[in-house]
Amino acid sequence: MPHRTPRRPPGRRGLHARAGRLPVPAPRRGAHVPQPLRRGVPGDLGGLPRRAGALLPGAGRPATRAEGHLRDAGRHGRLRHRAPPAVRGVLTVRIAIIGAGVAGLTTAKVLQQAGHDVTVLDRAPDVGGVWSATRRYPGLTTQSPARQYSFSDFPMPDGLPEWPTGEQVQAWLAAYAAEFGVRPRLGTEVTAARPDGDGWALSVEGSEERFDRLVVANGVFCEPAVPAYPGVGEFTAAGGRLVAGTGFHDAEEARGRHVLVVGYGKSACDVTVPISGVAASTDVIARQVLWKVPRRIAGVVNFKMLLLTRMGEALFRYVRLRGVERFLHGPGDGLHRRLLRSLGTVSVRQFGLARHDLVPPGSMEDIVRGAIGLATEGFFEGVAEGRITVRRDRTITRLLARDGAPHAELDDGVVLPADLVVCATGFTQGVPFLPDAVRDAVLDDRGNFALYRQIRPVGVPGLYFNGYNSSFFSPLNAEMAAVWIAADLAGALDLPDDAAMARAVAEQTAFMDAATDGHHCRATKIIPFSMHNVDEVLGDLDLQIPARVRASHWLNPVDPTAYRGVTPALLARLAARPAPPRAAVEQPAVLP
Repeated sequence: MPHRTPRRPPGRRGLHARAGRLPVPAPRRGAHVPQPLRRGVPGDLGGLPRRAGALLPGAGRPATRAEGHLRDAGRHGRLRHRAPPAVRGVLTVRIAIIGAGVAGLTTAKVLQQAGHDVTVLDRAPDVGGVWSATRRYPGLTTQSPARQYSFSDFPMPDGLPEWPTGEQVQAWLAAYAAEFGVRPRLGTEVTAARPDGDGWALSVEGSEERFDRLVVANGVFCEPAVPAYPGVGEFTAAGGRLVAGTGFHDAEEARGRHVLVVGYGKSACDVTVPISGVAASTDVIARQVLWKVPRRIAGVVNFKMLLLTRMGEALFRYVRLRGVERFLHGPGDGLHRRLLRSLGTVSVRQFGLARHDLVPPGSMEDIVRGAIGLATEGFFEGVAEGRITVRRDRTITRLLARDGAPHAELDDGVVLPADLVVCATGFTQGVPFLPDAVRDAVLDDRGNFALYRQIRPVGVPGLYFNGYNSSFFSPLNAEMAAVWIAADLAGALDLPDDAAMARAVAEQTAFMDAATDGHHCRATKIIPFSMHNVDEVLGDLDLQIPARVRASHWLNPVDPTAYRGVTPALLARLAARPAPPRAAVEQPAVLP
C-alpha cells in the first residue's frame, strides 16, 4: 500500500480552515458585495458623494472623482467599516507601532480588529511613509499597477491611473486609515525604545510611555543615503545645492539650472523626467546602468502579465523549489532563460539602448541581481531627444567652485556645471531608537536584519517588524505579516524553536545574497519572491486561499483582493478559542 502523509490533527494550531483553505465564493449575479471590496466606479468607495471640482492638496487641477473621494475620506474621516465583533479568545495587549506608512497602517488595522489597544506614532505630519508629502519627489509613481499595489479589502478605485502618483497613493492611504478607524499620532517622534520588564518603554516627545509589545514599521526606505562628497562647502558657498531625491519636492526649483541626478534606479529616473523639462541641462551620473522593464512590452503587453504573475516569479530560482519551479529550473531551464533573454532583446530594441550606449552588462536574467526596475515614462524618450544625458559607469569624485559657479568633477576628469545635485542613491535601513543590545540581536554579523518570515527577530520577545519585506505587492505582504503578528500575539502559532528559526533566517539570507548579489537592502527586500513570502506566512497560519484561485494567478496577475478572507478567518478562529493565560501574551522582553 502506498505511503500516505497523515493529516494534521484538527485544531493543532487553532487556525485551521477546513482542509487548510479559505472559501472565497464568487458573488451571485446582482448580489450585494460589501464595500469597499467591489471594484466599481469611483463612487462605490464607501458611497461618498461625487463632488465636481474637488482638488487634491497641492494639485493645480481638478481632481478625478476617485481622487476627490480619497481626499475627502482622508480629510474628514467619513468612511467607517462596521466594527468587528469582539475576539473572545484574545486578551487585549497595549501595542506601539512606529511608523504610519503602508506597513504601520495595516498592522494597526488588523491588530485593532483583533481587539488590541494600538498606538501608531510617526514623526511625519501625514500618513504614508515613503508617500508622505515630506518625502515625495516630482515624478513619483508606483512601480506596480494600482490593482496589484492594494490591500485585500481596500483596493484602489478604478478612477485612478494604472500607475498612481505619489500624491494619489498618499490620499488612498489616508482614506484607508479613516475607513478602519486608525488614528496615528502624527508629528510625533520616538527617540528611544527599550525593553522594560515584560514590555517596552518608549521615549516620545520628552516623556516615557509604556507598552506591552512593539512593532517597528518605520520603513526600509526611511533614511536617504547621500554620498559625502569632498568640496561640498566650497560648492554650496558658490550657490550650489546638494539634496537627496526625497528632499526635492518641486521641479520648478530646477528651472533654468544645470542639474546632475546621481543614480539610475527608479527614483533617479522618475525625478529626472520632470527636471529635464525645465532645466538648462540634465545629466544622469550612473555608476552602473541597469536593466529596465517596459511598462508595456513591445508597446502592447502590460509588464504585469509577465512579472506580476506566479509564473513570472517562478522564472527566478527560489531557495526551495515547488511544482512547476522544479521543471523550470531543471529540465525546463533553457525555456525560462530564453523567456528572460527575449525580454532583454525587446527592451534593447524598444528603448534604443544600443544606439545610446545604454545596454546594461550581462543579460535580463541578471535583473534580480540589481533591482527589477520599471522604465520611467519619458526617460528614454528624453535621452533620444537630447534633453537627458546619461553618463554611464561614472561617479562624482568632488564638488567644487569654478569661476565663482558650482561644478562637479567626475571620475574621468570631466567637470560639469552643477547648480543642483540630486542624489537618488538609495536608502539606509536603520533602527536608531533601539538600544545596542537589541540591535545586536536583530542584526547579523554583516548588518543584515535577521527576521524570521521577515517579521520576528529571534531571541527578542515582544518585538516585531513589518514592512521589512519590500516587494511588488508591498501592501499585501505587509497585510499578511500583520495577520501573522496577530496570531503570534494570541499564542496561536506553532513556530520552530529559536535555533531552528535562526537556521532558517541564515539560510534565507545566504540565498538572497547569492540570488541578488547582495542587493537586498540588508535582507529587507524580497523582490522578486513576493508571493513565496505570502505563501510561507499563510502556511504558518494554515490559512490559504483556494488552490483554484492561486492557480489562476499563474498566468494572470496576482489580485490582492483574493486574500480578503484571510483576516476574517483568523479572527473567527481566535474568537472560538478559550482565552489564554496572561503569561501567554506577556513573555519577558528582557535580553540576555
